[in-house]
Amino acid sequence: MPEPQIFDLVLTGGTVIDPASGVNGRRDVGIKNGRIAAMEPDLSRAETHERIDVSGKTVTAGLIDTHAHVYEHVTGRFGLNADMVGVQSGVTTLVDQGGPSCMTLGGFRHYVSEASHSRVLCFISCYLVGGLEGHYYPELYGPNGVNVDHTVRVARANPDLVRGIKAHAEIGGQSRWGLEVIRMGKEISRQAGLPLYIHLGQLWPTKDGAVPDADELVRELVPLMEKGDVLAHPFTRHPGGFISSTGEVHPVVYEALARGVTVDIGHGSHFSFDMAKRVLDAGIMPFTLGADLHGYNVKAPPKDKDTSKREDNPFFGVAPFSLAIAMSELLAMGMKLEDIIPLVTANPATMLDRSDSLGSLAVGREADVSVFEVLNGRFRLTDNSGAEMMADKLIRPDFCLRGGVRHDSNSPLIPPLAAA
Repeated sequence: MPEPQIFDLVLTGGTVIDPASGVNGRRDVGIKNGRIAAMEPDLSRAETHERIDVSGKTVTAGLIDTHAHVYEHVTGRFGLNADMVGVQSGVTTLVDQGGPSCMTLGGFRHYVSEASHSRVLCFISCYLVGGLEGHYYPELYGPNGVNVDHTVRVARANPDLVRGIKAHAEIGGQSRWGLEVIRMGKEISRQAGLPLYIHLGQLWPTKDGAVPDADELVRELVPLMEKGDVLAHPFTRHPGGFISSTGEVHPVVYEALARGVTVDIGHGSHFSFDMAKRVLDAGIMPFTLGADLHGYNVKAPPKDKDTSKREDNPFFGVAPFSLAIAMSELLAMGMKLEDIIPLVTANPATMLDRSDSLGSLAVGREADVSVFEVLNGRFRLTDNSGAEMMADKLIRPDFCLRGGVRHDSNSPLIPPLAAA
């Protein structure tokens, strides 16, 4: 008769929502040697070295943020600390969107990915300069700043880290070089066998005050996209998003989705409650939820500041921001929690082609687990235009396990309870 299993840790009393396993209900989760060893209705009598009561809380596979900017220091003011955005905010896996390039991936691996407690992957930039200063200088991002062969070679040589290609389709670039860069990015994507992730919404000023047709940009772009490619910032208020100049969703967007192109929210500086409502009401559901935090839209508050006071709050809008706040906004807009969880667990794992190792609490998987509360009350949420929405629920991370190791949610990006 086999000896009873002795766990290192058991999480008891929580509500497990694990879409990949089809579980939604009360379960206890047993951890041993950094892996999920059991998920059962009751492990209260199981022998364990540690037990954490998570009653009243939600337990999910480790949250995955599909749009982060964490190439700290190298990308200047743009890159945030990976663990502040990651495990300290209840998120176990980050995908840096376009920070490293074929020339800087080695530094990203050594100084960010290998140095962080969070798992940090990337969609490599199609541009040689990557995300330096947050793409602040448009003249660096034309066709002369792209090397297809070198980028393909580096992407193929680093499959453990590089999971896709990042490019921008917006009217500032269109006014300078049309869609040539996008076509080059798509060629990199095809040769590397990786998805292409496209930024929508104006990023740069137009050349010489030109007024390009943002609707035409979308009409030309979308046919280039293939199954598995990703359109980001569908809820942007800037020209060139999902909503056309006539106020309706571009018909070609529906065609792209029918072909298997997916949608990442890519919140950041490209989220509007109004645009989100229009897109959601049109029946378009995002596949993944990237928070898109970076140094131009959030910053860690000074330790001596009381961020519960509006005038002392240094974040964009009126509140600190995290992936959990982005989830809370979708909750406030009418989505169910059970429909939001896949956007930050199972679906990102599919996007990364890592469904065999990420996005699920299946027994045998690495113990990447996120635990959070859904608070009841009155909470003020703010979009990038300054529009406010009052919500009666707020998702607040408690802690996460990364490979079985606990990390408390103590990031300055999480609002203090008094402020919430």
